[in-house]
Amino acid sequence: MKGITLRASFLSKVLPLSARSRIATLYLLGFAVDLASMFIFNTALPALQRELSASVVQLAWVGTIYMLGLTVAIPLGSWLARRIGERRVFIASLLIVAVGSFGGGMATGIATLLAWRLVQGLGGGLLVPVGQSMAYRAYPPEDRAHLTAVVMTVALLVPALSPAIGGIAADHVSWRWVFIGVAPLAAAIAALALAWAPVDRLAEAKPALDIAGFLLSAITLFCLPLGLTLTSQAGRGVHAAIVLALAIVAGAAYVRHALRSREPLLDLRLLSDPMLRTGSIIYLCVPGVFTGVNLIASLYLQDRLGLTATQTGMLMLPWAAASCVAIMSTRRMFASRSPRSLFLVGMTVTSAGVLLLATPFAGMFTVRIASFVLMGFGASLCTSTAQTAAFTSVRTERMAEASALWNINRQLSFSLGASVLGGLLGLFLATSGGADDALPYRYCFVIAAVLIMFPLPFVLRLRRAD
Repeated sequence: MKGITLRASFLSKVLPLSARSRIATLYLLGFAVDLASMFIFNTALPALQRELSASVVQLAWVGTIYMLGLTVAIPLGSWLARRIGERRVFIASLLIVAVGSFGGGMATGIATLLAWRLVQGLGGGLLVPVGQSMAYRAYPPEDRAHLTAVVMTVALLVPALSPAIGGIAADHVSWRWVFIGVAPLAAAIAALALAWAPVDRLAEAKPALDIAGFLLSAITLFCLPLGLTLTSQAGRGVHAAIVLALAIVAGAAYVRHALRSREPLLDLRLLSDPMLRTGSIIYLCVPGVFTGVNLIASLYLQDRLGLTATQTGMLMLPWAAASCVAIMSTRRMFASRSPRSLFLVGMTVTSAGVLLLATPFAGMFTVRIASFVLMGFGASLCTSTAQTAAFTSVRTERMAEASALWNINRQLSFSLGASVLGGLLGLFLATSGGADDALPYRYCFVIAAVLIMFPLPFVLRLRRAD
């Protein structure tokens, strides 16, 4: 303890931050590690595919299985925090991420890589909600808007910069460093948390785990993306039907369990709030689908249009610039414009950006830039509006439960987006017969543009004053 105290004193002199700023910094750094793990590997996929002889469907699972681990672990975060303390869970989650990242970089086959990515995802799933809870609790309500703005900035910059960094690593060193490089960063943040995170004060009463709820939710969240992936593989139709049926049965059983239980793992009754419900659907269909679009675009631009990994990653920079404009616009317009109108504009612009990639002009530099600018502005307008509006009518005492539900949906959206579009691309490539190598990718972009507009009926039900 004395050594930790000395380190904390040293860090306080070097980085003179207030107690709440230190906690917020820990959360933001952990959040950045989670986002980097989610996006940095995209531009390295072709190099990974060549070395590990992976199929398109297997490549989709490199992202999907990480987000699956996140989704399964998120509900456990708040329960573990009450059992053993937020500080311990936060540090342990970072160390799990470090181990999973290093193991992924050392993988000799696609199956081994996927196993380590699952470990990495489980760590990230504990990291994000616990860190978020620590940070928002440290700030009074009147100061949380500023914290949210900083969180959104991190959420913008890391996905924008990570693919470019990953592309440079893949082109000039090895795709393995895309994973290995995350390990020392996560370990360093864990050491910082050991010095800065407040000591846990645990209640005497230990909460019981909703075992039935956890098992049902885990089965649902695992089988749903797996079933969608299997539907795209030739000769796996029966397996896909069985897995999807299991997901539906387990999901329905969880809904029934959650509505009857006094303390469910995830309280679905909170979705009766129209803004939380609509915001969740928006997140599922806009940034979630963009994750799949980014996967398809990375393969299309490199394998069909001849771009390098670095050039592909650099397209996220205009995406980031447009996203920044959208976030600032939301902060200015949210009070004067209804979420309904902002959602409508964001969905339309995002869909238009995706459709540009489906045109024969996607090989033109200006068209690619325009596409990513439109996707960046539209998706971020939807995301920032949803993030701001979703919790406006949620009671303070239910905020932690609503946050868990929100994070589950956020991670599930990314998982489903990559699974659905990656699976469809595999199916279209298998049945194309080589007539036009670009057509399977263009079909996926058109389907993605339609999926982005799926929340339209829910958005139109919102009152203009909402």
